[in-house]
Amino acid sequence: MPPVNKLPAFVTPALLSSIRGHPQLPHHSWYFIAGVTLSVLNRPDEIANVFQHALETGPGRTDAKPEHGEQLQMARKMREALVKAAPIGGLPKAINALFALKAVTPPALLDEPLAYSPTSRPVEVYDVPPSRILHRGQIFFDKVYGKVSKRVMGQMDRSGTEDLGITARLMYGYILSNTSVLTAAESSFVLVAGLIPQDVNPQLKGHLKGALNNGATIEEVKAVREIVIRICEASGMTKVGETVAGGWGWRGEVANL
Repeated sequence: MPPVNKLPAFVTPALLSSIRGHPQLPHHSWYFIAGVTLSVLNRPDEIANVFQHALETGPGRTDAKPEHGEQLQMARKMREALVKAAPIGGLPKAINALFALKAVTPPALLDEPLAYSPTSRPVEVYDVPPSRILHRGQIFFDKVYGKVSKRVMGQMDRSGTEDLGITARLMYGYILSNTSVLTAAESSFVLVAGLIPQDVNPQLKGHLKGALNNGATIEEVKAVREIVIRICEASGMTKVGETVAGGWGWRGEVANL
């Protein structure tokens, strides 16, 4: 198998500083939002820069190297964000991102199999009745989509295959509605960060509003949108013109609140 060409790095200290310094961005969020964006952009090679910078400078706007307990929290939030991005960004990208993250994670910050699980997902999969997990997922879905939730799920059920609705129910039940590590609002930030690089405005519009329904402020959601676009543009993503038959970029303005 021929070696994969190494792409030019674009996650510079200046870019990281501008992201984590955004005044409206919630504490403990900039690094996992950046990680999800890079994963969906298919740049797992840049995730190491983000995580190592976070471990050195901390989860907020001011430079303060965190203690072990906070570093562990950051590592778990980053991993959980990449897991939650898998249903919308693709499992292969999540796999590559998580292994890139593991390669630069100190052993003391890893959660190994058959040990303590901060999400309790192994227990949920093997020991909890599926009906309970699916019910939790439906509650989360209804909260995200509000008064249009029944219509949205109904559209998926009538998409030509009812399996689309089943897939959504499994995704929301077992992955997205688990808020043991990331709050509901933080989970919405993951979804927003994962959708913007894919130029899928119909889905993005719903999740921008869903973030508000999950407890985020308008200013926080706009801040998340802004730093994700900033990362995308730094990677080379741009708005493609109407005359362009194909290409990598946005076909229109990125959806906003």
